[in-house]
Amino acid sequence: MEHPHRVVLLAGPSGSGKSYIAQQTGLPVLCLDDFYKDGDDPTLPRRNGQVDWESPHSWDAPSAVEIIAQLAREGRADVPVYAIGADRRVATRPFDVAGSPLFVAEGIFAAEIVEECRRRGLLAGAYALRRPRGATFVRRLARDLSEQRKAPRVLFRRGVALLRAEPAVLRRQMGLGAEAARAREVLRRVAGLLAGHPHG
Repeated sequence: MEHPHRVVLLAGPSGSGKSYIAQQTGLPVLCLDDFYKDGDDPTLPRRNGQVDWESPHSWDAPSAVEIIAQLAREGRADVPVYAIGADRRVATRPFDVAGSPLFVAEGIFAAEIVEECRRRGLLAGAYALRRPRGATFVRRLARDLSEQRKAPRVLFRRGVALLRAEPAVLRRQMGLGAEAARAREVLRRVAGLLAGHPHG
């Protein structure tokens, strides 16, 4: 079945600028971070007694795929709104692809659903955003502090851990089917997809 809309999945390490680059494409953008599980979900993975929010098992992949499938078919859906500070979904909001043949779904776990989206005919492209690690560390820490996501010492400790883990994160995302690309390359590939789309 040919869907009237298809998704471009944009993965990459935390703080690599996925949201910014997604907005730069000019396409409607679905934030996949809104599909985290609630903090009291018994299926959440734990490490040293704490919820492991860096694990893909802290994220509701089936729900994300179903919303993407609905958007591909119908062009609109009600999507969750997640408050990271509260560790839970707090509302829903309408999301509309505004007649665009493509939309972007961005988030650290976007690569986890590449294969399923491809299998269901939903996928236009999948990329893992690659940036210099130091720049990503600074960008991530500034963002998390400004949004008051957690206590500053927690954010700094998490940032150092993510800095060390970043090469492994990218390797995993590439292994799941996302193509590693720098920001300029992502924008060029998306422009190419749009130009080649029969409804673009």
